[in-house]
Amino acid sequence: MKYLVGETDSGTAVFAIDGNDAVNLSDLDNKVGPDLMGLIESPELQKSLSGVLASAPKVPVDSITPALPVAKPGTIICLGLNYVDHIKEGGYEIPEYPALFMRGKNSIMPAGAPMVRPTVSEKLDYEVELMVIVGKGGRHIKEEDALDHVFAYTVLNDGSVRDYQRKTHQWTPGKNFDNTGAIGPFAVTPDELPVGAVGLKIESRVGDEILQSANTDDMMWSVAKTIALISVYTTLEPGDYIAMGTPPGVGHAKTPPRWLRPGETVEAEVEGIGICKSPIVDEDDFNASVAAG
Repeated sequence: MKYLVGETDSGTAVFAIDGNDAVNLSDLDNKVGPDLMGLIESPELQKSLSGVLASAPKVPVDSITPALPVAKPGTIICLGLNYVDHIKEGGYEIPEYPALFMRGKNSIMPAGAPMVRPTVSEKLDYEVELMVIVGKGGRHIKEEDALDHVFAYTVLNDGSVRDYQRKTHQWTPGKNFDNTGAIGPFAVTPDELPVGAVGLKIESRVGDEILQSANTDDMMWSVAKTIALISVYTTLEPGDYIAMGTPPGVGHAKTPPRWLRPGETVEAEVEGIGICKSPIVDEDDFNASVAAG
Protein backbone atom coordinates (compact mmCIF):
# COMPACT_ATOMS: atom_id res chain seq x y z
CA MET A 1 0.00 0.00 0.00
CA LYS A 2 1.06 3.55 -0.70
CA TYR A 3 0.00 6.11 1.89
CA LEU A 4 -0.06 9.89 2.06
CA VAL A 5 -0.77 11.87 5.21
CA GLY A 6 -2.11 15.29 4.29
CA GLU A 7 -4.23 18.29 5.08
CA THR A 8 -7.90 18.49 4.15
CA ASP A 9 -10.64 21.04 4.83
CA SER A 10 -11.61 19.03 7.91
CA GLY A 11 -8.08 18.47 9.25
CA THR A 12 -5.22 16.05 8.74
CA ALA A 13 -6.03 12.62 7.36
CA VAL A 14 -4.44 9.43 6.04
CA PHE A 15 -4.98 8.61 2.38
CA ALA A 16 -4.45 5.41 0.41
CA ILE A 17 -2.94 6.19 -2.99
CA ASP A 18 -3.83 4.53 -6.29
CA GLY A 19 -2.16 6.32 -9.18
CA ASN A 20 -3.47 9.89 -9.21
CA ASP A 21 -6.37 9.07 -6.88
CA ALA A 22 -6.53 9.06 -3.10
CA VAL A 23 -9.01 7.54 -0.63
CA ASN A 24 -9.46 9.22 2.74
CA LEU A 25 -8.99 6.36 5.20
CA SER A 26 -9.57 8.59 8.21
CA ASP A 27 -13.09 9.29 6.93
CA LEU A 28 -13.74 5.59 6.39
CA ASP A 29 -12.82 4.70 9.98
CA ASN A 30 -12.11 7.19 12.75
CA LYS A 31 -9.72 4.72 14.37
CA VAL A 32 -7.22 5.53 11.59
CA GLY A 33 -6.62 8.98 13.06
CA PRO A 34 -4.61 11.90 11.66
CA ASP A 35 -1.33 10.12 10.81
CA LEU A 36 0.05 6.62 10.25
CA MET A 37 0.17 5.66 13.93
CA GLY A 38 -3.37 4.25 13.90
CA LEU A 39 -2.47 1.86 11.08
CA ILE A 40 0.96 1.07 12.51
CA GLU A 41 -0.58 -0.01 15.81
CA SER A 42 -3.42 -2.00 14.28
CA PRO A 43 -2.62 -4.46 11.46
CA GLU A 44 -6.25 -5.62 11.68
CA LEU A 45 -7.39 -2.10 10.80
CA GLN A 46 -5.17 -2.13 7.73
CA LYS A 47 -6.73 -5.39 6.56
CA SER A 48 -10.31 -4.26 7.18
CA LEU A 49 -9.86 -1.10 5.13
CA SER A 50 -8.19 -2.79 2.17
CA GLY A 51 -11.44 -4.48 1.22
CA VAL A 52 -13.43 -1.24 0.83
CA LEU A 53 -10.96 0.91 -1.10
CA ALA A 54 -12.30 0.10 -4.56
CA SER A 55 -15.77 1.48 -3.83
CA ALA A 56 -14.71 4.40 -1.60
CA PRO A 57 -14.88 8.07 -2.73
CA LYS A 58 -11.68 9.39 -4.27
CA VAL A 59 -9.98 12.76 -4.55
CA PRO A 60 -7.01 13.85 -6.69
CA VAL A 61 -3.63 13.32 -5.01
CA ASP A 62 -2.49 16.79 -6.07
CA SER A 63 -5.34 18.36 -4.08
CA ILE A 64 -3.73 17.19 -0.80
CA THR A 65 -1.11 19.20 1.08
CA PRO A 66 1.38 16.73 2.58
CA ALA A 67 1.91 16.41 6.32
CA LEU A 68 4.44 14.28 8.19
CA PRO A 69 3.74 10.53 7.89
CA VAL A 70 4.20 10.23 11.66
CA ALA A 71 3.60 13.58 13.32
CA LYS A 72 5.35 12.91 16.64
CA PRO A 73 7.99 10.19 16.27
CA GLY A 74 9.57 9.02 19.49
CA THR A 75 13.02 8.91 17.91
CA ILE A 76 14.63 10.01 14.66
CA ILE A 77 17.87 8.08 14.16
CA CYS A 78 20.08 8.80 11.14
CA LEU A 79 23.03 7.01 9.57
CA GLY A 80 25.95 8.91 8.23
CA LEU A 81 28.61 7.36 5.99
CA ASN A 82 26.58 4.47 4.57
CA TYR A 83 27.80 4.76 0.95
CA VAL A 84 31.51 4.18 0.30
CA ASP A 85 31.88 6.89 -2.34
CA HIS A 86 30.21 9.43 -0.04
CA ILE A 87 32.63 8.47 2.74
CA LYS A 88 35.58 9.08 0.41
CA GLU A 89 34.30 12.43 -0.86
CA GLY A 90 33.93 13.61 2.74
CA GLY A 91 37.49 12.65 3.60
CA TYR A 92 36.53 10.06 6.22
CA GLU A 93 37.95 6.61 6.87
CA ILE A 94 35.61 3.73 6.07
CA PRO A 95 34.07 2.89 9.44
CA GLU A 96 33.58 -0.52 11.00
CA TYR A 97 30.42 0.66 12.79
CA PRO A 98 27.84 3.07 11.38
CA ALA A 99 28.02 6.76 12.24
CA LEU A 100 24.73 7.40 14.05
CA PHE A 101 23.19 10.72 15.04
CA MET A 102 19.74 11.96 15.99
CA ARG A 103 17.43 14.68 14.78
CA GLY A 104 14.98 16.59 16.95
CA LYS A 105 11.35 17.20 16.04
CA ASN A 106 11.84 20.90 15.25
CA SER A 107 14.35 20.00 12.53
CA ILE A 108 11.86 18.04 10.42
CA MET A 109 9.00 19.14 8.23
CA PRO A 110 6.80 17.56 5.56
CA ALA A 111 7.62 17.37 1.88
CA GLY A 112 6.51 20.54 0.12
CA ALA A 113 7.17 22.78 3.12
CA PRO A 114 10.02 25.27 2.87
CA MET A 115 13.54 24.16 3.72
CA VAL A 116 14.99 27.09 5.61
CA ARG A 117 18.51 28.38 5.03
CA PRO A 118 19.55 29.89 8.37
CA THR A 119 20.75 33.47 8.69
CA VAL A 120 24.03 32.31 10.24
CA SER A 121 25.19 30.25 7.25
CA GLU A 122 25.01 29.99 3.48
CA LYS A 123 26.28 26.40 3.53
CA LEU A 124 22.95 24.57 3.34
CA ASP A 125 23.51 21.18 1.71
CA TYR A 126 21.18 18.46 0.40
CA GLU A 127 21.20 14.71 1.18
CA VAL A 128 18.66 12.35 -0.38
CA GLU A 129 18.02 9.31 1.82
CA LEU A 130 15.85 6.24 2.11
CA MET A 131 13.94 6.41 5.41
CA VAL A 132 12.37 3.59 7.40
CA ILE A 133 9.18 4.00 9.43
CA VAL A 134 9.27 1.46 12.25
CA GLY A 135 6.13 -0.64 12.61
CA LYS A 136 6.91 -3.13 15.36
CA GLY A 137 9.20 -2.03 18.13
CA GLY A 138 11.70 -4.08 20.06
CA ARG A 139 15.13 -4.48 21.59
CA HIS A 140 17.91 -6.89 20.56
CA ILE A 141 16.19 -7.54 17.24
CA LYS A 142 17.88 -10.23 15.18
CA GLU A 143 19.00 -9.24 11.71
CA GLU A 144 17.04 -12.10 10.16
CA ASP A 145 13.86 -10.81 11.82
CA ALA A 146 14.49 -7.08 11.41
CA LEU A 147 12.51 -6.46 8.22
CA ASP A 148 9.39 -7.66 10.05
CA HIS A 149 9.74 -4.46 12.09
CA VAL A 150 9.38 -2.15 9.06
CA PHE A 151 5.96 -0.59 8.52
CA ALA A 152 6.88 1.47 5.46
CA TYR A 153 9.60 3.33 3.60
CA THR A 154 9.62 7.03 2.82
CA VAL A 155 12.09 9.70 1.61
CA LEU A 156 14.23 12.13 3.63
CA ASN A 157 16.17 15.14 2.43
CA ASP A 158 18.65 15.45 5.29
CA GLY A 159 19.39 19.16 4.88
CA SER A 160 22.75 19.87 6.52
CA VAL A 161 24.36 23.16 7.52
CA ARG A 162 27.94 22.12 6.84
CA ASP A 163 29.97 24.72 8.72
CA TYR A 164 27.98 23.99 11.88
CA GLN A 165 28.25 20.24 11.28
CA ARG A 166 32.03 20.57 11.20
CA LYS A 167 32.36 22.75 14.30
CA THR A 168 32.71 19.67 16.52
CA HIS A 169 33.23 15.93 16.19
CA GLN A 170 29.52 15.56 16.98
CA TRP A 171 27.30 16.47 14.02
CA THR A 172 24.28 17.55 16.06
CA PRO A 173 24.23 21.32 15.32
CA GLY A 174 24.57 20.99 11.56
CA LYS A 175 21.88 18.32 11.39
CA ASN A 176 19.31 20.03 13.61
CA PHE A 177 18.60 23.50 12.34
CA ASP A 178 14.85 24.09 12.34
CA ASN A 179 13.01 23.06 9.16
CA THR A 180 15.90 21.42 7.35
CA GLY A 181 14.84 17.74 7.27
CA ALA A 182 12.07 17.16 4.73
CA ILE A 183 10.16 13.86 4.99
CA GLY A 184 7.63 12.27 2.63
CA PRO A 185 5.29 12.77 1.04
CA PHE A 186 4.53 9.08 0.46
CA ALA A 187 5.03 6.04 2.68
CA VAL A 188 5.16 2.70 0.86
CA THR A 189 4.74 -0.66 2.60
CA PRO A 190 7.46 -3.30 2.13
CA ASP A 191 5.28 -5.59 0.00
CA GLU A 192 5.33 -2.95 -2.75
CA LEU A 193 9.15 -2.82 -2.93
CA PRO A 194 12.12 -5.19 -3.24
CA VAL A 195 13.08 -6.94 -0.01
CA GLY A 196 14.93 -4.47 2.19
CA ALA A 197 14.31 -1.70 -0.39
CA VAL A 198 17.47 -2.70 -2.28
CA GLY A 199 18.05 -2.01 -5.95
CA LEU A 200 16.25 1.34 -5.96
CA LYS A 201 17.55 4.39 -7.79
CA ILE A 202 18.14 7.28 -5.38
CA GLU A 203 18.62 10.80 -6.73
CA SER A 204 18.55 14.49 -5.85
CA ARG A 205 18.30 17.42 -8.25
CA VAL A 206 17.46 21.06 -8.72
CA GLY A 207 15.57 21.51 -11.96
CA ASP A 208 17.53 19.68 -14.66
CA GLU A 209 20.70 19.66 -12.56
CA ILE A 210 21.30 16.17 -11.16
CA LEU A 211 23.09 16.50 -7.84
CA GLN A 212 23.24 12.88 -6.64
CA SER A 213 22.41 9.66 -8.45
CA ALA A 214 23.07 6.18 -7.04
CA ASN A 215 21.34 2.97 -5.99
CA THR A 216 20.33 1.61 -2.59
CA ASP A 217 22.32 -1.52 -3.48
CA ASP A 218 25.37 0.58 -2.59
CA MET A 219 24.50 0.89 1.10
CA MET A 220 27.15 -0.60 3.39
CA TRP A 221 24.65 -1.36 6.14
CA SER A 222 21.33 -2.78 4.95
CA VAL A 223 18.01 -1.88 6.52
CA ALA A 224 17.94 -5.19 8.39
CA LYS A 225 21.50 -4.82 9.68
CA THR A 226 20.84 -1.24 10.74
CA ILE A 227 17.73 -2.10 12.71
CA ALA A 228 19.59 -4.92 14.44
CA LEU A 229 22.55 -2.67 15.33
CA ILE A 230 20.40 0.16 16.64
CA SER A 231 18.26 -2.16 18.74
CA VAL A 232 21.36 -3.36 20.58
CA TYR A 233 21.54 -0.05 22.45
CA THR A 234 17.96 1.29 22.41
CA THR A 235 14.40 0.05 22.26
CA LEU A 236 12.83 0.92 18.92
CA GLU A 237 9.21 1.98 19.12
CA PRO A 238 6.38 2.05 16.57
CA GLY A 239 6.53 5.24 14.55
CA ASP A 240 10.26 5.85 14.95
CA TYR A 241 12.12 7.08 11.87
CA ILE A 242 15.45 5.62 10.72
CA ALA A 243 17.33 7.41 7.91
CA MET A 244 19.66 5.23 5.88
CA GLY A 245 22.36 7.67 4.81
CA THR A 246 23.09 9.52 1.60
CA PRO A 247 25.02 8.62 -1.58
CA PRO A 248 27.89 10.67 -3.09
CA GLY A 249 27.40 13.99 -4.82
CA VAL A 250 26.67 16.27 -1.87
CA GLY A 251 27.30 19.97 -2.29
CA HIS A 252 30.21 20.39 0.08
CA ALA A 253 32.28 17.85 -1.91
CA LYS A 254 31.87 19.61 -5.25
CA THR A 255 34.39 22.12 -6.66
CA PRO A 256 33.31 24.80 -6.06
CA PRO A 257 30.85 23.74 -3.33
CA ARG A 258 27.24 23.62 -4.48
CA TRP A 259 25.03 25.07 -1.72
CA LEU A 260 21.26 25.34 -1.88
CA ARG A 261 20.05 28.89 -2.54
CA PRO A 262 16.77 30.66 -1.74
CA GLY A 263 14.45 30.55 -4.72
CA GLU A 264 15.51 27.04 -5.75
CA THR A 265 13.43 23.89 -5.31
CA VAL A 266 15.34 20.73 -4.44
CA GLU A 267 13.93 17.29 -5.20
CA ALA A 268 14.91 14.09 -3.40
CA GLU A 269 13.63 10.89 -4.99
CA VAL A 270 13.76 7.20 -4.21
CA GLU A 271 12.48 4.91 -6.96
CA GLY A 272 9.14 3.32 -6.18
CA ILE A 273 8.48 5.63 -3.24
CA GLY A 274 8.25 9.18 -4.53
CA ILE A 275 9.70 12.68 -4.80
CA CYS A 276 10.24 14.91 -1.78
CA LYS A 277 10.23 18.53 -3.00
CA SER A 278 11.36 21.48 -0.90
CA PRO A 279 11.49 25.15 -1.88
CA ILE A 280 14.52 26.84 -0.35
CA VAL A 281 13.82 30.03 1.61
CA ASP A 282 15.90 32.42 3.68
CA GLU A 283 15.21 32.31 7.42
CA ASP A 284 14.26 36.00 7.64
CA ASP A 285 11.78 35.62 4.77
CA PHE A 286 10.39 32.46 6.34
CA ASN A 287 9.88 34.15 9.70
CA ALA A 288 8.22 37.12 8.05
CA SER A 289 5.86 34.79 6.19
CA VAL A 290 4.96 32.95 9.40
CA ALA A 291 4.36 36.24 11.23
CA ALA A 292 2.10 37.43 8.42
CA GLY A 293 0.04 34.27 8.70
